[in-house]
Amino acid sequence: MAFPRLYHRTLLLFVSVLSLSFATTSMAETELRNICRLKGQEENMLTGLGLVVGLNGTGEAGDRATMEAIARVMELLGSPVDSASGYLDDRAINELKKIKNASLVIVRATVPATGARRGEKLDCTVSALNGKSLYGGQLAFAALQGPNPKDGQVFALCSGSIHVENVDVPTVGFVHNGCQMEEDVRTPFYLERNGAKYITLVLDRNHASFHTAANIATRIREDYSGYYTSNAELAATNDGYDDQFVRAIDATNIEVRVPETYLSQPVQFAYELLEKKISEEDAEARVVINKRTGTVVISGDVRIGDVVVVHNNIVVEAGTAVEFTQLVDSNSVNPSLQRLVTQLNMLKVSEEDVIEIIQRIAVAGKLHGKLIIE
Repeated sequence: MAFPRLYHRTLLLFVSVLSLSFATTSMAETELRNICRLKGQEENMLTGLGLVVGLNGTGEAGDRATMEAIARVMELLGSPVDSASGYLDDRAINELKKIKNASLVIVRATVPATGARRGEKLDCTVSALNGKSLYGGQLAFAALQGPNPKDGQVFALCSGSIHVENVDVPTVGFVHNGCQMEEDVRTPFYLERNGAKYITLVLDRNHASFHTAANIATRIREDYSGYYTSNAELAATNDGYDDQFVRAIDATNIEVRVPETYLSQPVQFAYELLEKKISEEDAEARVVINKRTGTVVISGDVRIGDVVVVHNNIVVEAGTAVEFTQLVDSNSVNPSLQRLVTQLNMLKVSEEDVIEIIQRIAVAGKLHGKLIIE
């Protein structure tokens, strides 16, 4: 049977990292809203160019794009500086080059997953394309467009005082409630097809798996089968799915047909659907490492195969048979990573060394779980 051995700082120490207790099956449950969302309910990014003024000599108007932005603002304020041809002439260029209190910026605003309505105000971020600092600046004007700027539609207008949060990055700031919506951005949560309405549940990336998707489809099928009167009714949509009112499309998406009872109340159906509980059995074996903070998170039953790791003055050995067979975990002959980490911490091994040992085990193909480096 496989046991790990740990040698640390030249002291010959044998440490079993197998769990001393017998494993029990966990049947914890969670609501669907905690592990998935509705397709169509996504955030949207609005982007546009803007002009910041009022800078204390930290701006830059030497490039043509910034000069044209300044000319555009002045034109809107009734003081055009361009020539009759519509282009900046030499006189205007020479005058605008002298300006040091303006900067050209990229402005972004995030529309929440629930959408936004005309007149609603959002925060927006401002990133300078030129100049040294945005401290004390005012966003004079910015017109924001959607993901497809080619259509030319303006969804929001932005202006207001810029707040710089990070003193080390003075060229990035934000404007609180500086973005006012000029058009509605709607995020429909159902799709109409052949006279029927369909809702698609999208599992988040940390829970997406064929096992979970199949379990959710089964649970919905059991709970809502009585809402569909017959196979004939289900096939009436001619959508090619026969009587499958719910189906797991892949490891991430589960499509559900809205029952006739809820056709006029899709919001109520979506609410009830997201409140359904699903068991979290057989959690995926996963190790998440954040090198910046030195954090190691272990979920599921992560095991270690036969391996020897030598790092600095630490030797970790797993897979050598020893006579203390009463310490064997009843469900696996492989050592538990969680117990190994616990023993390393007890020996005051540094966070950096613990993380490096885990990574070496994974590179050797002996970490029986998914390794995620943040």
